[in-house]
Amino acid sequence: MLPPLSDILERLHVVALPMRVRFRGITVREVALIDGPAGWGEFGAFPEYEPAEAAHWLAAGIESAYRPTPSAVRDRVPVNATVPAVEPERVPEVLARFPGARTAKVKVAEPGQTLADDVARVNAVRAAIPAVRVDANGGWTVDEAVAAAAALTADGALEYIEQPCRTVSELAEVRRRLAPLGVAVAADESIRRADDPLAVVRAGAADIAVLKVAPLGGISAMLAIAAAIDIPIVVSSALDSAVGIAAGVAAAAALPSLEHACGLATGGLFVEDVADLRPVDGYLYLGAVAPEPERLTALAAAPDRRDWWIARVRECLPLTAPV
Repeated sequence: MLPPLSDILERLHVVALPMRVRFRGITVREVALIDGPAGWGEFGAFPEYEPAEAAHWLAAGIESAYRPTPSAVRDRVPVNATVPAVEPERVPEVLARFPGARTAKVKVAEPGQTLADDVARVNAVRAAIPAVRVDANGGWTVDEAVAAAAALTADGALEYIEQPCRTVSELAEVRRRLAPLGVAVAADESIRRADDPLAVVRAGAADIAVLKVAPLGGISAMLAIAAAIDIPIVVSSALDSAVGIAAGVAAAAALPSLEHACGLATGGLFVEDVADLRPVDGYLYLGAVAPEPERLTALAAAPDRRDWWIARVRECLPLTAPV
């Protein structure tokens, strides 16, 4: 059962988090935080998402604010460094924000950049961290993905390529063609933005599933999908604040098996966050996160942006499944 709209709005705090580098085309990340009876929740659907899709993110925030977290089987979660599409010379400063990380995810296929740019960035990361995975966000065709995989593995192995192409059929073809190279394929958008999150697995289109709490409708929904998928899971951030990251850690901590580092250490991409949640020797530890009051004040979004988020909650709540 959903809480009343009036109660959600009374508990709402909208913040604007400045970013160190441009990521997903933005330099400021806005999220709405809910100070609920069970803890803090986060509603951070990106502005371009339509209400039907954004409603899943609202459900996730409501669940974290009003429902207890599931039982955990581990108290810490290994995390990877995340390297945006920066120049190779900026890689060391980015990696410095992920102390102890033994795995790095590198953004590739950035509009306006070349495959040579991607190779240079990945090799700069390899100089510091041997285990590397790349994320194309669906930016390649099948042929481009195969060519990129060959170029990106010329100087070392890749743990996997995440979402090389947009469609499930393209992923399946890329996976088939990359098998002789020993390069695994992971699916992200093909799961979290799909009407049927399990279609990618039934099609044999992925070796690894990247799951994110907010887009899938909350911790419980994510764990249900994970239980139905018979491939390894990587829990990842949706560019969340510390509040949303804590929900991701809770979800990863509840998984029966966790074979890969999770993409939850993205707090280092922010100049300032609502709370400190930083990796320790490559791990994030399980625990509730509450924003610091002075940071909520300092990072509060402009009044017109708060009004925009209130209107968005009003629009999305009727489309939100009970949590």
